[in-house]
Amino acid sequence: MKQQLIDNFGRQIQYVRLAVTDRCNLRCQYCMPAHGIEIAPRTDLLTFKEMYRVIRVLTELGVTKVRLTGGEPFVRKDLIKFLEMLSFNDLLETINITTNGAMILQHISTLEKMEKVQNINLSIDSLQQEKFFKITRRDVFPEVYKVFEALEKSSLNLKLNVVVQAGFNTDEIVDFVALTKDKNVALRFIEEMPFNGKGQREMKENWSYKRILEEIQSEFTVKPIVSEKSSTSRNFSIQGHKGSVGIIPAFTRTICGDCNRIRITPIGTFKNCLFDDGVFNIRDFLRNGASNEDLKELFLSLVKEKPKNGFMAEANRSQGRVSESMSTIGG
Repeated sequence: MKQQLIDNFGRQIQYVRLAVTDRCNLRCQYCMPAHGIEIAPRTDLLTFKEMYRVIRVLTELGVTKVRLTGGEPFVRKDLIKFLEMLSFNDLLETINITTNGAMILQHISTLEKMEKVQNINLSIDSLQQEKFFKITRRDVFPEVYKVFEALEKSSLNLKLNVVVQAGFNTDEIVDFVALTKDKNVALRFIEEMPFNGKGQREMKENWSYKRILEEIQSEFTVKPIVSEKSSTSRNFSIQGHKGSVGIIPAFTRTICGDCNRIRITPIGTFKNCLFDDGVFNIRDFLRNGASNEDLKELFLSLVKEKPKNGFMAEANRSQGRVSESMSTIGG
């Protein structure tokens, strides 16, 4: 029988989030400081060949789904070629991409032709140009909104990611939900995380899952949707709406029990959990001549270290509290 990645809590790992770069063309205030972050030298980043090999070995151990994140994935040169490479992996069923949308418009028709590229998550935290500029520190709202409309009309499944930021965009929650009336979009509100680039942003109010839901219910009639076990969001249908709404309890972490994910950062750090400080550097292991069998054994042993939940992962960190930029971790 084929070996599978199963952790000590019986969870089977089937999903890897791979950050292809730590570079980004925006400077979102909850993610990184205005001057940016200390980016890794290019030679420290995994090459696409190395990434392909890592994903191939993981699929031989039962991973069927990969999500490409960044930074901003489309900042990395030749991303489309890498997507074509990944598509050749017959064991991989789905390739998802998370993007800020500012550089993707000309690639949409190419992505539509790629059978395995099915889901695009577009990050957009405000529907007001001025506020969007304040959050991202870049004036690209018209381009991003154009991409939102183009993706909604495309054959790709579109999810809209909105990080709920106290004192900033909480007054837009209802406006975002209104978008789902005529648009076939899965809207996802995300609790703000402590990963705000070395505490650049003070979080004075707590906009938790419960509070976000109450805000939605103040204007709309919602009904829970039964989601697949490993879903990171609690999802709802809105009466009379084409699209759906979900909330990701990223910070309160009520979704850890069914976690089937691992993460690989741009420099090849293997992470069992968003909140751990990395358990192994795969890049050096590869560059020191590891075979595919060595990689398999490594992955099988690393997932055994997967903590029960994000609170345990954070408590076990050797680097102190979580404060690194999401761009470094992989969105």
